[in-house]
Amino acid sequence: MTDSVPLIVIPARLHATRLPGKPLADIHGVPMIVHVWRRAVEAGLGPVLVAAGEPEIADAVRAHGGEAVLTDPDHPSGSDRVWEAVQRFDPTGRHDAIVNLQGDLPTLDPALVSAVLAPLAVPEVDLATLVVEIVRPEERTDPNVVKAVLGLAPGQKIGRALYFSRATVPANDGPLYHHLGIYAYRRAALARFVALPPAILERREKLEQLRALENGMRIDAALVDTVPLGVDTPADLERARHLLAAHS
Repeated sequence: MTDSVPLIVIPARLHATRLPGKPLADIHGVPMIVHVWRRAVEAGLGPVLVAAGEPEIADAVRAHGGEAVLTDPDHPSGSDRVWEAVQRFDPTGRHDAIVNLQGDLPTLDPALVSAVLAPLAVPEVDLATLVVEIVRPEERTDPNVVKAVLGLAPGQKIGRALYFSRATVPANDGPLYHHLGIYAYRRAALARFVALPPAILERREKLEQLRALENGMRIDAALVDTVPLGVDTPADLERARHLLAAHS
């Protein structure tokens, strides 16, 4: 993908059970979604677009100099929201690599945006994502820590993902990898993905990426060494405010 001009899309909607209005949560006078947009811009890879489910989100992004597209508020997933935004922002297909970046990562290291594109250097790869080795013992059995099953030889940084699960897999001794929900799609792969119906294992594990694997799509993952803070609770929000104090 050396000649690619990626498009980074951040889907966001106001509904959140544990932290209502999350994208507009104040962090040092700036909405959280704007902090995420800024981190993505700092990656310097291409245009950054917020796919907003409500006008309030789009207005907040534009007020801080960002670009936003208002999308259908009833999309069943962030991937569907991203695809609508891509079609509206880039109807001619100039951007052939699409990064789907979660809107609740205000402390994101911009280097992770670059890292997720690396696996697309292999033409056979449809989707790329990120993993980090699990080091805390309690995370090995935590169903909220999604495990990516891939075999990486010592020193290897990119490998093919064979499965994703909330269970502790694979078995026996060896590293386990925490899947980070940041994706890079080939544009054609994203179009195919959102057109597919939910798959059996996807529904069972409640992991959308299994739809791609069940339909024969190839996902490769890049190994990184940092886990971005996802803001899901008021406590997470306070931690993000502390970490971003230097940016304010």
